[in-house]
Amino acid sequence: MSRTVEISFSRTPKTIPGAGTGLAVLLVPERGGIAEAVAVDPANRIERAIEVAEFKGKPMATLDIIAPADSPADRILLVGVGDPKTVTEHDWARLGGQMCSKFGKARKVTIHLSLQGAEISAADAAQVAMGILLRAYRFDRYKTKAEEGENGAETGAVKVVIVTPAAAAAKKAFEEVEAAVGGVTLARDLVNEPANMLGPLEFADRAKELSGLGVKVEILTEKEMRKLGMGALLGVAQGSARPPRLVVMQWNGGKAKDKPIAFIGKGVVFDTGGISMKPAGGMEDMKGDMGGAAAVTGLLHALATRKAKANVVGVIGLVENMPDGQAQRPGDIVTSMSGQTIEVLNTDAEGRLLLADALWYCNDRFQPKLMINLATLTGAVMVALGHYHAGLFSNNDELAERLTAAGTATAERVWRLPLGPEYDKLIDSKNADMKNIGGRHGGAIIAAQFLQRFVKDTPWAHLDIAGTAIGSPATEINRSWASGFGVRLLDRLVRDYYEG
Repeated sequence: MSRTVEISFSRTPKTIPGAGTGLAVLLVPERGGIAEAVAVDPANRIERAIEVAEFKGKPMATLDIIAPADSPADRILLVGVGDPKTVTEHDWARLGGQMCSKFGKARKVTIHLSLQGAEISAADAAQVAMGILLRAYRFDRYKTKAEEGENGAETGAVKVVIVTPAAAAAKKAFEEVEAAVGGVTLARDLVNEPANMLGPLEFADRAKELSGLGVKVEILTEKEMRKLGMGALLGVAQGSARPPRLVVMQWNGGKAKDKPIAFIGKGVVFDTGGISMKPAGGMEDMKGDMGGAAAVTGLLHALATRKAKANVVGVIGLVENMPDGQAQRPGDIVTSMSGQTIEVLNTDAEGRLLLADALWYCNDRFQPKLMINLATLTGAVMVALGHYHAGLFSNNDELAERLTAAGTATAERVWRLPLGPEYDKLIDSKNADMKNIGGRHGGAIIAAQFLQRFVKDTPWAHLDIAGTAIGSPATEINRSWASGFGVRLLDRLVRDYYEG
């Protein structure tokens, strides 16, 4: 089953020996010597191995030396760093993930985090640790037999000691980074769960568990939402035997007088498309159509764990979009909580209906200083940006710039796409105030224009994470189908700009 990784930091350069268990990891720059080599290679065999293997120390390259003679380590792993002057914050996380992928059957690992002529900061050391933990993640709770993982890695615990002169500071930095890892792990778990195990009620129960971290959690039932007039959200849910829920999570870590910042997530636990049925191929992936809600829940977990000094609200709408005899039909007109009417021309454009009521409710109740919603909203955003950037839409330049900067720092990158009156006209309807789809082109923009009609003048951003939350390309820090995209991005945003 999933491997447990225990990480600690030490100032003392030492290798943990032990037959069949000990791995020493050394960093190799593209030019220059290897620091700490003598500690694990008294016979000076590493340089010979590098020469024979023509190992150049290029970024993320590895060389595994098995049973080195006269060494206290059973294995020595060399990891290329490239030019130390060009290594970014995220590169250190990637290096950690690359190391983790090579742990194999080791039970004890010592990582000598040093480079000749270059200083590795405590923050960098914490990033290495984060990369290890994110790479170690596996979703295997429904496996009945233990299997060897990638590169022969076994299950069970591995103890990792990161040796760095900045050990004390690295340990402190890692405490906050570890909180983000916990949030990402929660988000990945939620998205990876099969829909028969995680419906709206079960998801709401998982969110309720955050109360143990000091988060105030409220769960609104179908009756309460109907009383509030959430006709758009309830219309999506009416075809399912499983009732919808709206979950409100509050973390009050800032000053009492400060307005909160708000995050809103789309939580369609399974999306058949409704009466506008999706094709069968790939429909199983629609268990991940709640990636936005998962990210918001993971974010609140991270913020509460590290006791963020900010007031934060998270609102997630949880529904299932099914096509039974009670399901809404193409051509139906629903009334949203805002009072605006919506002609539903396509029941597979359901996420924006849910978010319309969730956004309005959040804005009306909390009067936040800003709102950011996340949603696996459109396939169109993948046509535009592929799997490497989330689509960013915003009515506020400063907020958009801050999200872009946080995305660059965490490598959860966003790319701003336009909004404008020309696009907004495309959702005008002759039968209602608006319709839920426009024309064939600009689908991601049209969806964002729809959402903008429910935010008033509040600074707002919409992140379309359809290409980044699920099925995104494997990286050094993620081998899971569900990436947990958005948690680290928004945790960084809060940390850099909104904590007092």
